[in-house]
Amino acid sequence: MTTPTLSDLLPDFLEHLEVERGRSQRTIKDYEHYLTRFIELAGEISGQDYDLKPGDLTRELIRKYRLRLNRIADARGHTLAPITQAYHLIALRGFLKYLAQRDIATLDPSLIELPRVVRKQVTFLNYDEVERLLAEIPTDTEIGLRDRAIIELLFSGGLRVSELAGLNRGSINLERREFMVRGKGSKDRPTFISESAADHIQAYLDARSDRLAPLFLSYSRRQGDTDTSGNFRRLTTRSIERIVQKYARAAGITKHVSPHTLRHSFATDLLMNGADLRSVQALLGHADISTTQVYTHVTDQHLKEVHQRFHTDTD
Repeated sequence: MTTPTLSDLLPDFLEHLEVERGRSQRTIKDYEHYLTRFIELAGEISGQDYDLKPGDLTRELIRKYRLRLNRIADARGHTLAPITQAYHLIALRGFLKYLAQRDIATLDPSLIELPRVVRKQVTFLNYDEVERLLAEIPTDTEIGLRDRAIIELLFSGGLRVSELAGLNRGSINLERREFMVRGKGSKDRPTFISESAADHIQAYLDARSDRLAPLFLSYSRRQGDTDTSGNFRRLTTRSIERIVQKYARAAGITKHVSPHTLRHSFATDLLMNGADLRSVQALLGHADISTTQVYTHVTDQHLKEVHQRFHTDTD
């Protein structure tokens, strides 16, 4: 029996990610890109004119692959960011684990060491900046009502932009001000919103005359589609990003502001008002507490206050 090559096995692994691991189509597409690049570079490094097989992988080949990844540059001379290199290796390690589960002899996945990646400093808005941003949104039009509801919901619920874009009218209980949202890895989590956010969402829905399902609509795509679900009118993540940036500029906020900035602002607001890290982790839908710990910078001021209050002054 002929041993399958890495290229032969890749489609099976991608199907495994979709069916058994429940990964999103975007994640599957990224893994396909990373692993296709690995297969191509591994073949070049080994000097073979044929597709490599799982048993051909060695620690030395992986070492050379990592070196090649670090030196890849685009037309402008820009190299891959350390976090992007890490994603390539995460995909490769996942592929090798899958092969091991199928009893296909290959390199031990534990030998794929991930590089240390320094996370970027979290950017967030303080409450005064959020109020300035909201004050720039006119609410005398249906579009303005939509935009106010979007930003209120991003700050109040801590949603990812993709989660917000995917919401339907029936997704959210405005009376109880809570709903379930499906996040990364198809994991559901409870989301709670403020009375202000619920009121502004209701005002937007009251202003609409349509019966389309999406919670937030685009007003630039009205005709030419027979999709009765209304998905052709659903506001895209890119459009939501532009909306947030538009009002941030109008408010004179000089830092880069995106929907994710409002998610950061949600988390830091909770921590600064005394919420514990585990609760914030659950509200954000983080699988690992270490992801939530990037927000602990906001406790620095609390530590200073504790020091000033309880430490004995020798003077």
